[in-house]
Amino acid sequence: MRIIPVASGKGGVGKSLVAANLAVAFAQSGQRVVLADLDLGASNLHLVLGHQSPKLGIGTFLNDTKSNFNDVIADTDVRGLRFIPGDTEIPGTANLKASQLKALVRRFLALEAGTDILVLDLGAGTHQSILDFFLLSGQGIVVSAPAVTAVLNAYVFLKNAVFRLMFTSFGKGSKAAVYLEQVRREGGGSQLLYIPRLLPEIQKLDSESYERFTVRLDRFRPRLIMNMIDDPKDADVALKIRRSCEEYLSLKIEHLGIMYRDTIQDTALASRLPVLLYKPQAMLSQAIYRIADKILNSDEDNFTLDEKAIEETFQEAGLEAEIDFENRIEYVEDLLHSGAFTQGDLVETVKSQQYEISKLRKENNFLKLKLSRAMSAGFKP
Repeated sequence: MRIIPVASGKGGVGKSLVAANLAVAFAQSGQRVVLADLDLGASNLHLVLGHQSPKLGIGTFLNDTKSNFNDVIADTDVRGLRFIPGDTEIPGTANLKASQLKALVRRFLALEAGTDILVLDLGAGTHQSILDFFLLSGQGIVVSAPAVTAVLNAYVFLKNAVFRLMFTSFGKGSKAAVYLEQVRREGGGSQLLYIPRLLPEIQKLDSESYERFTVRLDRFRPRLIMNMIDDPKDADVALKIRRSCEEYLSLKIEHLGIMYRDTIQDTALASRLPVLLYKPQAMLSQAIYRIADKILNSDEDNFTLDEKAIEETFQEAGLEAEIDFENRIEYVEDLLHSGAFTQGDLVETVKSQQYEISKLRKENNFLKLKLSRAMSAGFKP
């Protein structure tokens, strides 16, 4: 069974849109798929999926981990796709106890007999349980957007995931664990917490822990999706995440592709349908199908992509951004010529985009100022 966790460092970047529609695409390709809503405390994936409001959810199971887990697994209107709802009604589901997390993981792994792909829609942020679910797979997906805040949070999420991987690789009380805790107390957010600086010292102190972590890190190959882009140049932002991960975390990431901002997702949501079912020929739908095909055609056991293969994924994403942008312009022109899209509609669309761009510029300028001040004070990512 292939496990595909979908995460984001920041809410509002389309994580649930990606998770739900990828699950639909996998099922349409003939895979037996289970989609689980693990955005506990803010569960709304059923709305994106177009599923009726659930009577039972993960919260129901967590309140009684000895109950039958199959009771919370629901069939959907998509052949081959089953759904595990989250739960917003039961307090405390956002913060899982260790025993609850283990019980849930055991139930997920027990699905293997009748499931080809398990898609986990995780909550936004870096809570420990979110990181642990993300680390169930070496090829989890991080969804980001070009906005500065989204990019920073995507990097912070991956950084926390790497350090969580490190902590769980070191035995309690081991020399490596003691050293790391000491560095954390003394080094805080300094460059001492960069993985390339930590590893040589850990190797000298505790070769066994060092070996265990580096083997796990080598098999950790998260994948990036850049969503909500408006211009092909926005796709270049992914390179910043890649460079930061390689320089500060010794982590190589793969680029799965880009998705343009499209109001059709709001229309599909209002219609209680996934975008792929609402309008399969839409550019957004085609981008999701393209990403789904890449995942299905990849070798789930091959985690050791070389530098050339990684570089090719980023080049391919840039080319896709250029092609999709041209198709987007042609689509608008076709609508204008057909009369389905009036000049008034075009004016309103441009005004809306100008407003969004203005907001983003203000946000970027504000964040640049904060970053500049933080850097001058000695802050490092």
